[in-house]
Amino acid sequence: MGIQYILELLGTFFFAMSGALAMSERDEEQDWFGATFTGFVTAIGGGSLRDMLLGSYPLVWIGNILFLYTILIGIVCSGLFYNWLAKLRRTFLLFDTLGIALFTIVGTEKALSMGVRPEIAAIMGMFTAVMGGVLRDILTNEMPVLFKKEIYSSACLFGAALYLVMYRLDVERNTSFLVAVVFIIIIRLLAVKYKLTLPKFRK
Repeated sequence: MGIQYILELLGTFFFAMSGALAMSERDEEQDWFGATFTGFVTAIGGGSLRDMLLGSYPLVWIGNILFLYTILIGIVCSGLFYNWLAKLRRTFLLFDTLGIALFTIVGTEKALSMGVRPEIAAIMGMFTAVMGGVLRDILTNEMPVLFKKEIYSSACLFGAALYLVMYRLDVERNTSFLVAVVFIIIIRLLAVKYKLTLPKFRK
C-alpha cells in the first residue's frame, strides 16, 4: 500500500467528517441522510472533478469500493462522537486543513502520473483539495471559503509548488509527500491564527 493511496484514504476520511460536521453545526435537526450526503459530496467532489478533467476513469471512488467505506466510517464517527468533537477547539478547521493538505499532494501526484505539465499538476492538486469544500459550503448555505479573504487555495498551490520542486530535485517520494503536506498545514493554521490574507484585487 503506497503513500499516495494512504494519503488519499486519510483525506477522504477527514473531508467526510468535515462535511458531516458542517451540516450538523448548521442544522441541529439534520438527519443522518442529510449529513451522509453532505459528507459524501465533500469527500469525493474534488477528486471526481480532477479525474474528469484529466480523463481518468473510472472515478477513484467508483473503481475502489474502499473509498466509499472510508467515507461512511468518517460520517459515522462524526455522528457517534459529535458531542465530544464539538468540544474540541477548532475541530472543523482541523479536519478541513488536514483534508486540503492531503488532497493537494494526492491530486498533484495523480496529475503527474497522467503525464501533464507541472503547472497543470499544481492546479489539479488545488482543485482536488478545494472543490469538495466549495460544494460543502454551498450545500450548507455558506459563502465558500475559496471566495473569502483567507489564505486557503493559495496555501494548496504553495504546497503543490514545494512538492514539484522536490520532485524535480529527486527527493525521496514519501519524504516529498510528508514535507509538502506539513507545509500546507502550517501555512493554513498560521493564516487563520494571525488573520493573514492576500492583497485585495481592487483597493
